[in-house]
Amino acid sequence: MKVMISYPPLSNEKGRPTLGQNRQFQYFTEPTYIYPVVPAQAATLLKQSGYDVIWNDSIAMEWSHDKFEDFIEAQKPDLIALETKTPVVKQHWKIIGQIKTKNPQLKTVLFGDHVTALPEESLLHSKVDFVITGGDYDFLLLNLCDFLSRKTKSGFQVQLEPGIYWREGEEIKNSGVFKLEHNLDSLPFIDRDLTEWKLYAYKNGNYKRRPGTYIMSGRDCWWGRCSFCSWPTLYPNFRVRSPENVLNEIGQLIESYAIREIMDDTGSFPVGEWLRDFCCGMIKRGYNKKIYLDCNMRFGALNFKDFQLMKKANFRLLLFGLESANQETLDRIGKGLKKERIIQDCQLARQAGLYPHITIMFGYPWEDIKQATNTLDLGLWLLRKGYAYTMQATVVIPYPGSRLYQECEQAGLLKTDNWDDFDMKHSLMQTSLSEADIKRLVQGMYKVSFHPAFLLRKLFSIRDADDIRYYLRAAKKSVGHIFDFKNYLASKK
Repeated sequence: MKVMISYPPLSNEKGRPTLGQNRQFQYFTEPTYIYPVVPAQAATLLKQSGYDVIWNDSIAMEWSHDKFEDFIEAQKPDLIALETKTPVVKQHWKIIGQIKTKNPQLKTVLFGDHVTALPEESLLHSKVDFVITGGDYDFLLLNLCDFLSRKTKSGFQVQLEPGIYWREGEEIKNSGVFKLEHNLDSLPFIDRDLTEWKLYAYKNGNYKRRPGTYIMSGRDCWWGRCSFCSWPTLYPNFRVRSPENVLNEIGQLIESYAIREIMDDTGSFPVGEWLRDFCCGMIKRGYNKKIYLDCNMRFGALNFKDFQLMKKANFRLLLFGLESANQETLDRIGKGLKKERIIQDCQLARQAGLYPHITIMFGYPWEDIKQATNTLDLGLWLLRKGYAYTMQATVVIPYPGSRLYQECEQAGLLKTDNWDDFDMKHSLMQTSLSEADIKRLVQGMYKVSFHPAFLLRKLFSIRDADDIRYYLRAAKKSVGHIFDFKNYLASKK
């Protein structure tokens, strides 16, 4: 069986979609390509099991739709699997329809957070053959291919694992509720050549040193309570690989691919004894002298000794979800966090020599302009003082599968149910803030990149050529983000 894992080209005047391996979908003027770890793992598993595997990321390769269709015609895959998300699911339905019209025997599969939340929807509104739910779609895609290939195991034909939906005539059937019981240490290390790792090694604003790549030490977030995040739907229970297993993969990336920076995309990086064992392993093996590490982290999870140990292990960028400066909002969205701890952890991380990256959101239904401005002011203060290093500002979007979506649906706060609009370009919830207010708040965060105090701090922090190249790339992306929202506002007038 020939299996193609694909991100088809998506045409949109809003910009380039950040689709693969991204929790919060956005269109960017300046493209950012994030290495899709779990789909890449799926490709590796399939190849290891004897399948003919094709990796096709038409977005990162900047292909036209015609070139994509010609590629399918030339390769003649038996099955095409696509990761989808809310803002592009309707485009994917259309693409699947076009594929099936020309190739009626070709099987198509959708997986990802949107179809996990609404598995029957795509089967009702498109010609897709199978929907895989849950976050272990690498394991389940292999299971589906084994089932379709009529493979046997211990003398019995392979049966579908729980979590797969399909259509029989007019009836939608499923194999049960997905279970996250797979052993992550059993996974082979990703075949980076098969999955075209260089497509994602350079156009990514997180990397100071390039080439860079992504790994995942766990699936997905040990906190898992933030109401705006749909990934707890994919990964309702947290699992980790062993520190030894992760260290072995890092060693392979250093030796085989000359990687200079690694972003661990676990929703919240493991802490406690796991973190200490991992950091000590980095130091013992000498990997801390060869690469930078970046990761997602939670405010309130670490003490100063933890930050110091991470610095010794050569962690660089820690991505923290600040989200809001208002305690009411932090409580309502389930952050389990006090505003004072945000400031404290940023200061302690910088004191240890680490670089906090903060993410901020605007447009909560219950916040007024004064409260939203409090968040803007805190973010700007942290950046100007040097307690935060970089930031990302977005519009709050209640994705299907998230608790926030359920709350908005029950309270009648959603302005639209058109999935195309769930793209972080504008607010989808009833709020006292105007559309222009929200966009100005987002733009105001990015404009700090050109504030004299911020620029001087960056200038005095330059230590090598990597720093210069990194700051130039960051400035270009900041301008791009400002224009992302400026162009949108102009189009609405």
